[in-house]
Amino acid sequence: MLVYFYDKTFEGLLTVVFISYKYKKFPDRLMQEGDIAPLFTERTFTIITSTEKAGRVWKALEKKISKRACRMLMHAWLSEIEGNDEIIFRYIHKAIDSSTRMETNFGDKDVLEIAQIAKKVTRERHHLEQFVRFQKASDSIFFAPISPAHNALPLVINHFKDRFADQQWVIYDIKRKYGFYYDLKSVQEITFSEDPQWINGKLEDHQIAEDEKRFQKLWKGYFQALTIKERINLKLQRQQMPKRFWKYLTEKQY
Repeated sequence: MLVYFYDKTFEGLLTVVFISYKYKKFPDRLMQEGDIAPLFTERTFTIITSTEKAGRVWKALEKKISKRACRMLMHAWLSEIEGNDEIIFRYIHKAIDSSTRMETNFGDKDVLEIAQIAKKVTRERHHLEQFVRFQKASDSIFFAPISPAHNALPLVINHFKDRFADQQWVIYDIKRKYGFYYDLKSVQEITFSEDPQWINGKLEDHQIAEDEKRFQKLWKGYFQALTIKERINLKLQRQQMPKRFWKYLTEKQY
């Protein structure tokens, strides 16, 4: 068994592809640097990520598959599903070696799996666009904590930048401990050295702007007034709005 160790970044994975073709040695397993190689491993290599090599592979790939297929690969990477890098590696290998475009060959297990994984991430992106809820802080910055099933936050930043271009905001992925801050001009990636106080999905009372408190009270009252208790269908609610988003919704906080 041949094992390649790398830093588990997308650029690192593309570098693995480059090295594999350069030396004609294609790995059976891809693993994180520092992990213990499986039993019966015959040889191992540690791959150093190279932006230049990764860029060359991506440019070559763009000539072999459509833009849509390239997006699907990126979505599959952001899925964080265990083993997704090995599936992506095999997909890229087949795409480069194929004399025709193979992205619609769903009889191929890897092509089908990439499409299915990408679909899950696309669905999560739509959920974020629908269910992200901002809370206005006392300093007039709008905060939105999230914890999506897949790492879909980078896919929605342009959506929120366009939609809320006139206000400062932070969207923070609590599960992955990073987020993005928009300062009315540009978007910057941010992290906190410690978990923020609003990690449970709600700002502390002293952190919330006064008009936000009034709005939340009015919204809860409106939501409760419209609710017909006899017709509550929690199963349907979970189908239309995944429960992992509920703790961030004002109307669900009683």
